Amino acid sequence: MFSSADKVAGQGVGSAYLELVGLLKDRLQDQFTVTINKHGQADITHYHTIDPQFFLSTFSKKRGRTIGYVHFLPETIEGSLRMPKFAKKIFYWYMIKFYKRMDQLVVVNPSFIPKIEAYGIPKSKITYIPNFVSPVEFPDRSIQDKLALREKYQLPKDKFIVFGSGQVQERKGVDDFVNLAKKNPHVQFVWAGGFSFGPMTDGYDHFKKIVENPPKNVIFTGIVKRTEIADYLNLADLFFLPSFDELFPMSVLEAFSCGVPVLLRNLELYEAIIAGKYVGADDLTGFNQALQKLMTDADFYKHYQQLARQAAQEYSPEHLAKIWADFYTAQAKF
Repeated sequence: MFSSADKVAGQGVGSAYLELVGLLKDRLQDQFTVTINKHGQADITHYHTIDPQFFLSTFSKKRGRTIGYVHFLPETIEGSLRMPKFAKKIFYWYMIKFYKRMDQLVVVNPSFIPKIEAYGIPKSKITYIPNFVSPVEFPDRSIQDKLALREKYQLPKDKFIVFGSGQVQERKGVDDFVNLAKKNPHVQFVWAGGFSFGPMTDGYDHFKKIVENPPKNVIFTGIVKRTEIADYLNLADLFFLPSFDELFPMSVLEAFSCGVPVLLRNLELYEAIIAGKYVGADDLTGFNQALQKLMTDADFYKHYQQLARQAAQEYSPEHLAKIWADFYTAQAKF
């Protein structure tokens, strides 16, 4: 494994990387010997990030079969980072160059296969393997535990709590999160995440003002540990992510694992992975209507809570362990 994904806190790429490393060490240690960021002879080298030093290492004959994890494409970077046009052009060129250098690519959403093909990479070199979340790290806690967590984080026990997580940026739909809070002053909103890339974050000046002076019923926690994300999910009544673009958000899987109903913007890319498992809406008006129904219709709420728990089973470590084992074994035989 080669990765720097866990060096920048508060991003899903790092979470996905840590989940896979944990899976290999906990469930597949008898089949695979795993090293992290160590140069040496290998049957397979799996690159999780596209660092220049990693690119250079691909020219070594010791690397074996090279696997590239596609966590982002040029179009998914738009709305995330603020860069000069010339720098963006070079970065995008390099990104695709890195992917083309791989023997095989792994995507977390099948809807991105044709998009990768459009960059001149054949479909035969692309494999779909979804993200997953460990129920140990993101448990579905009891009602008593949930109330205790509200007390721990000094949040009201008698209010409906809406939770969102991710980097504070335009692409994540943070404006809609805040505007929905303004429409519902009786509801507590909490957003966990911050500016992982500092002033380079797209819309940094705009969002910095919001974070520093949010509505009274909105809390921005800043970047927190994954254990705290699990706590916030368990104390929340609803997970709300109004993103405009995603690959396969780890935050949604984390919510499913904690048995929390999910409200998302209707995006075509979700259709291939979690269709029917979440409450969807197109805009702020739709989000508000969905929120009112979730708060007032107990059967509707319980239905989506059960769907979340079902989805958690589909994207469990048990299910994904065999998929990864079969994939790595097949790649080693090339």
